[in-house]
Amino acid sequence: ALFFTEDKMCYKLSQNEMGKIKNLFARSQETLVWSCLQGLMGTAYANHAQKPTSAQIIIGSFSFFAGEADRRLVANLPETLPSGYMLMIPENEAWSALIEEQYGGKAERFLRYAIKKEPGVFDRQKLQAYIKALPPEYTLAAIDEALYDQTGKEEWSKYFTFQFPTYEDYRARGIGYVALYQGNPVSGASSYAIYDGGIEIEVDTQENHRRKGLALACSAKLILACLERGLYPSWDAHNLRSVALAEKLGYHRGSEYVAYNVILEGEKHDIRFGKMG
Repeated sequence: ALFFTEDKMCYKLSQNEMGKIKNLFARSQETLVWSCLQGLMGTAYANHAQKPTSAQIIIGSFSFFAGEADRRLVANLPETLPSGYMLMIPENEAWSALIEEQYGGKAERFLRYAIKKEPGVFDRQKLQAYIKALPPEYTLAAIDEALYDQTGKEEWSKYFTFQFPTYEDYRARGIGYVALYQGNPVSGASSYAIYDGGIEIEVDTQENHRRKGLALACSAKLILACLERGLYPSWDAHNLRSVALAEKLGYHRGSEYVAYNVILEGEKHDIRFGKMG
């Protein structure tokens, strides 16, 4: 399928065409990229129908770029932007320069932090202890249909199930847990995305319920559930607070990398407290 940006033609890849750009993302350790290349979630674009040298993957609020820097792909945005922003991940400084030129003051450069993928690193007893330390006024619950609907309607929690258009899809492919306070979800950890053999974790807590170990307990519960299912619970940190939470759970910090928060419509969203977007 063709699409047009600034009167120039580019190409939207079908699921069975992902092999055309696989080599461009060969060095990527982003599970969101893997998810799209595996045909599970997201959309991919390229600068040429048959032999692309530039590629873009859009999944949720994330846009990844690889290959030769191409302004047409940097300018390419989803038809709908429910969050009002995109998190753009350039492969190198050439892509960074194009993002800054294209979006100017709307593009805020910052650092994200990769977390190492180490399957055998988790201490199950320690994770169980975090769950047991949940304050007594809170309870943990798996995200069922009612909680799928409830979390999807609130700004702070909508990304727990954002990539799963129906509860049936989430039940079949996703997994998540929330901490309830007086019957309402106030913290949670869930699958932002899935890939072959694992999930990418999204975790967040309502501001007035933070610093009580809720995100720690929800994340510990989710990690244990993933291990029981033979899934790897991948973590990528938006900020140093997310790094600290990951390290408490047993993960180890990897390298930092450049990202851009590109504000595209409406008021600026403060997304620094969520682990993902």
